[in-house]
Parts: sequence; structure tokens; C-alpha cells
Amino acid sequence: MNLINKEVTHKVFGEGNIVDHNGAVITIDFNEDIKKFVYPDAFGKFITLNDRNVAKSLKKILLKREMEEEALERKRKEEKERQVLEQQRREKLKNHRIHESSQIVFWLDEEEQQNVFTDWQVFTGQVQSGKNKGQLNRAARLRPNSAGLLTARKSDQPETERQILGLYMVSETFSGDLSDDGIVPAHPEFRIELTDQEAEKMLFWNYYSNKNYPHRTTWNTGKYRYYDNVWTAQILKDIIALKTDEEEIKEAKNFLEYFCQMNVLDMDNIPEANGALKQ
Repeated sequence: MNLINKEVTHKVFGEGNIVDHNGAVITIDFNEDIKKFVYPDAFGKFITLNDRNVAKSLKKILLKREMEEEALERKRKEEKERQVLEQQRREKLKNHRIHESSQIVFWLDEEEQQNVFTDWQVFTGQVQSGKNKGQLNRAARLRPNSAGLLTARKSDQPETERQILGLYMVSETFSGDLSDDGIVPAHPEFRIELTDQEAEKMLFWNYYSNKNYPHRTTWNTGKYRYYDNVWTAQILKDIIALKTDEEEIKEAKNFLEYFCQMNVLDMDNIPEANGALKQ
């Protein structure tokens, strides 16, 4: 907007004429008394444009700027609240001796995909290299608060297409560091199997992200990996929204409630998923 030579009225200095406008600074001549003001902050507070049409146009600019500042302030406030809640969550986990990443995600091979929803258990596999090669993998972080996420992708698919096939809470008495057979058994009640159509909509990388490389969607090798407790809550929340059968919705809600209790999470304040595919 060109404001040069526009007449204004200042609450203290009276009538003046705009002689220069350079970015965030506006210069006004009050009868040879030159004053500089911050633009557009000074308008509406101290200075009024005498031309009504120009004043109306400037008002729109000020209103837009005010709305942008309010939106930015809300975003800052929400981020601050999120950080506070996250810190509180970490403290609660610490007090309850719960690891913040005590969930496990499995990469199922074809045979496991056929049997897992009958047996409801997964084998953690063996160490593939190093001095412990051939020994059982012990998923040491797993406790009764942990969930086992079941995923797979076809050999001709990119890693970004990895699907969530289902999930289960581990047995109430299971402790990964005490396991001597490498088997991670399911809780008798909290189990979810997704249909093929549902699994296509539940992509693993919508939830999982590497803190150091948030855009990377790479599994590389290994039977399983650990991930953040909150991500399971996000997955369950989305499964509830995805389901159409009332009984299955009820079961998923009960699963989510139990999971949040076990992981000291606020069921009503689960953040939106922000995995690698959403970055």
C-alpha cells in the first residue's frame, strides 16, 4: 500500500503528512517536525489516516495481521502446553518405572502372518551377529504395559507401504528380560486383528519416526524394534475411528482405556500422529 503524501492525525502531534515508508518504519512530517513510527503498529493506536478509503484498506491489513499474530500466539501456547504435558508424562513414567519406549513392533514373515492371529504370540528371533550370535533375542523393555504391533509389507513394496495388521497387549505376567524362550505372548483379552481393507489404511510410518532422522522410512534389518508408548495410543485411536462394527469399536475402546491406564496416559489428550509420512 502506497501511503506517501497521505495526511494523518496524531493524538499528540496533530496533523501531519507521510513523507517516507520503508518496511516497518514510517516517517511523518508534522509541520517540519519529523517523526518516525513503527508500521503498522502506530496506526489505530496513535495515528489516524484522514482519507477514509485508505484508512479502510489499512484496517483490513491491520486486522489480518492481528489474526496472524493471534494464530501464532495460540500455536505457541499449544506447543508450550504440549511440552508441559510431555514433561509430566515423562515424570509419571519415571515414578511408575515405565520406559517411555516400551512398545515393540514386529516385522512378520509370511508364515507368521498366517499363524499369528491363531497363536497370538510372536518369536523375537535370534541374534544374527556378534559374540551372542545364535542366542535368543530378549525384548528386555517389555512389561505388562507393552503392546506388540504386528506389521508386514510385500517383498515388491517399498518400506513406506508397511501396514499394521493388528496388535495386542502382552500377557499380564510377562517380563521381557526374564523370558527364556523368546516368545512374546498376548494378553487373553486385548487383541485386535485388522481386515485387509483396514490394514491398507493403517500405514506404520504414519506413526513411527526416528528422532534424529524424522523423514526417514528405513527398517533395515532386525525382527523387531521398540517405539514410543504414545504411538500405540495414536494407533488405537485411529483404529477406533476406522472400525464400523459396534462390537469391534467397543473392544478397541476398552483396549485403549486399558493401555492408557497401564502407561499413565491421558486418554482424552492423545496428540495427533506425526510419523515420518506426515513430516
